[in-house]
Amino acid sequence: MKLDISALALTCGLIWGGAVLVVAVANQLWSPYGGALLNLAASIYPGYHPGGGVGSVVTGTAYALVDGGVGGAIFAWLYNSLARRRGADPG
Repeated sequence: MKLDISALALTCGLIWGGAVLVVAVANQLWSPYGGALLNLAASIYPGYHPGGGVGSVVTGTAYALVDGGVGGAIFAWLYNSLARRRGADPG
C-alpha cells in the first residue's frame, strides 16, 4: 500500500492546525484551558505567545498548519521509502 504524500500532508496539517485553533480559542475563553499544550507550542513556534489575543491564535494556527503538513509529508515519504525497500513495492 502506498500513501499519497499530498493527501496525508493536507490531512495532518488540517488536524493539527484545527486542534491548535480549538485549544487556543478555548484558552481565550477559559484562561487555564490547554495552557500546557499552548506553552509547548510557544516553545517551538517563534512569535507565538499563548493568551496574546486573536493575532496570537492566528499565528499559532498558521504555524500548526504548516508544521502538521510538513510532518505528514515526511511521514508518508518515509513510509513509502521503507515499504519499497522491504520489497512490499507500494508503487
